[in-house]
Amino acid sequence: MALTPGKQAMQRGTLLVAALLACNPSWSAAPAGKPDPAVAAASKATPPLEEASRPANAETPVRALLVADQETTLAAGMSGRLTELEPRPGGAVRKGQVVASFECSEPRARHDMALAELHSARLAHDGKIRLQGLQSASELEVELAAAAVTKAQAQLAVAKAQLGQCRVVAPFAGWVVKWHAKPFEGVNVGAPLIELVSNRAPRLRLNVPSLWLSWLKEGTRFAVDIEETGKRYAVQLKQINGRVDPVSQTVAVEAELLRNDPDLLPGMSGTAVFAKPK
Repeated sequence: MALTPGKQAMQRGTLLVAALLACNPSWSAAPAGKPDPAVAAASKATPPLEEASRPANAETPVRALLVADQETTLAAGMSGRLTELEPRPGGAVRKGQVVASFECSEPRARHDMALAELHSARLAHDGKIRLQGLQSASELEVELAAAAVTKAQAQLAVAKAQLGQCRVVAPFAGWVVKWHAKPFEGVNVGAPLIELVSNRAPRLRLNVPSLWLSWLKEGTRFAVDIEETGKRYAVQLKQINGRVDPVSQTVAVEAELLRNDPDLLPGMSGTAVFAKPK
């Protein structure tokens, strides 16, 4: 009697299972109702999902980085040849100190020419006013002479601004950390010249678990161990970022040192340990 297609498939499945059990007797060795030892071992080695995703507790050390309170890269405001670049990396600078100078004979000549044109326009304007008093110049001529003075003043302002780009000054007190150019080198507009960092106390930057936001607030005090100095410092949380990283589930925070130490430099790192309040 011919078997139907469905029964033929069931028969092939039964034969396949029997063959697999014959090749692997251990599969049928476990008594009914008892778990396979291999399965039990694998279950014990793999923690539950809840436990695996549990965040670090408040006593977990967090990596921290010291960053400069202020830092900037000064760029060239004009194209030209550098004549001076001081001080060298590591040197201190004052606010307003000249740190880079350009060869500026051409901008200085344009400034002098604009100054002479302004002087000439003012003389012409004064002459038109006197002639108007003698009924020898019209009101239109006087107004045109006044407009020429205004134009010359604007041209002088432009020349002064261009001449001002011949010197680059430090916007704050601090240290030079890197040169991007060399003295007597030609550079283009916008080319980086020199990097500065502030001499004020550095700030502490770190990423903490976002679940800590339930108790971590601005003003929270904690300690940080800096590896380069081997010392512990007291710090206070100053700012919490307004966004949580969706991948790492952390939030960036910044803290300030309660007391400045001249040994601390931007770029140093360490660990911060928070104690969750009871």
